[in-house]
Amino acid sequence: MSIEVKNEYGKIDITNDVITQVVGEAAIECYGVVGMASRHQIRDGLTEILGKENFTRGVIVRNVGDDTHIDMYVIVGYGTKISEVAYQVQSKVKYTLKKTVGMTVKSVNIFVQGVRVTNL
Repeated sequence: MSIEVKNEYGKIDITNDVITQVVGEAAIECYGVVGMASRHQIRDGLTEILGKENFTRGVIVRNVGDDTHIDMYVIVGYGTKISEVAYQVQSKVKYTLKKTVGMTVKSVNIFVQGVRVTNL
């Protein structure tokens, strides 16, 4: 699946894999996000065993008509305000997509899958 962007110079096709990579990297930079939760635990668990970094884990891009929706499954750090972390992730993802890909999304849905204690 890909998203088509048209401008005065022509047409650009951007695959969902590129969007998930950009979104995953933007989310992991936000304060309070300590990891991405997996929706496909067997596949992502194998990737983790192989030692590969996978920012796309927990990111689902849905295209409904002309609108794009993003679902993100994240793990937040213990002691952080979850609503603020989710708001920051939504803002960062929308800004990063607008800046790097030039597209706007209809919604960024955050699903907090866990809380992890860090720096003990």
